[in-house]
Amino acid sequence: MSEQPWGWLLRGAEDAMARSWEDFLSQPVDVETDGGEMPGRWDALTTLGREVRVTGPGTFFRRAQRTLIFTPDPQAEGWWFDRTDLTDHLPIKVSIHTVWTTERNIVLCSGSPRNYMRMVEHIIALKTGLGLDCVTVRMDSGDPPLFDRGSLDLIEAIEQAGVVPLNTPPTYVTVKEPVSLLGPNGSFLAIRPCREDRPRLRVDCAVDFPNAIGRQRLRVALTPEIFRHAAQARTNCTRGQMLFCKTIGQIFADTRNLGYTRDNILIAGPRAYVNEPRMITNGKSLEAVWHRFGLDLLAAIALIDAGRFCGEIISWKSGHTLDVQMVRALYRHRLLERIVFS
Repeated sequence: MSEQPWGWLLRGAEDAMARSWEDFLSQPVDVETDGGEMPGRWDALTTLGREVRVTGPGTFFRRAQRTLIFTPDPQAEGWWFDRTDLTDHLPIKVSIHTVWTTERNIVLCSGSPRNYMRMVEHIIALKTGLGLDCVTVRMDSGDPPLFDRGSLDLIEAIEQAGVVPLNTPPTYVTVKEPVSLLGPNGSFLAIRPCREDRPRLRVDCAVDFPNAIGRQRLRVALTPEIFRHAAQARTNCTRGQMLFCKTIGQIFADTRNLGYTRDNILIAGPRAYVNEPRMITNGKSLEAVWHRFGLDLLAAIALIDAGRFCGEIISWKSGHTLDVQMVRALYRHRLLERIVFS
């Protein structure tokens, strides 16, 4: 076991990791919370009390209304996406084994390349953030809806349906030892084992953008309240990216019909936001880091299908690709182990 604070470095040079670690530690913490219960029933798997539907404009085809149907599925053994427009295909399991690409967002695929679900991160984060274990999500396309309040519409729908316990106890997993992964531009992820007598997931998450977003950092323990707050954060883009989508991007099929607006996306210019930022703390918008924690990082944890993950995660300037690479590395190196709470 490595004596370094980041543990076993699975990829990257130790000296580069040391520099990134010092840079990360030098960043002030904007929000810090501790305590509280991890989402879900700690002693039982959960599902929905009833079926619930949520509709919104398409993410990749804004002219269409897209509906997600969350269905209780006690026998599901996890989360599944069922494309109802592809009746000759099987549902797609939410798992690291079904990740197709993370180039722009997390895309899951199973069997035929036609059987995919795009931008699933804002949906599957609910698996981790709500402690919701056994669900099938039905859709009539691979294009999920996009909302003006992050994923808060989805949370409110699930709250209306209710989360109910099953007769099956959950499996908890953690890492066998501290591990880390170094990414481009000094980014890294580090994961440490759970050393507590109750299920806990602690996250120290920081971002550093060369624009109005700047440096933001959270140090929080995951609770239902913390997740609900984080889930209202919109994804972000630069002013240049938004300008591209609305001009030259109209030439290309994958950007021509994007449903991004000034309401559902946070747009950051070099020195100021283009639209109104949200989630202000001490005069500073933390919307970007709340989104990174609640709807990106927790989505990657949802890809761990061996059980509910407990432990500590440290994220510095990471994104979808590094997140998924880390989860994949945990499986490849057989670093996950069961943990029993009395």
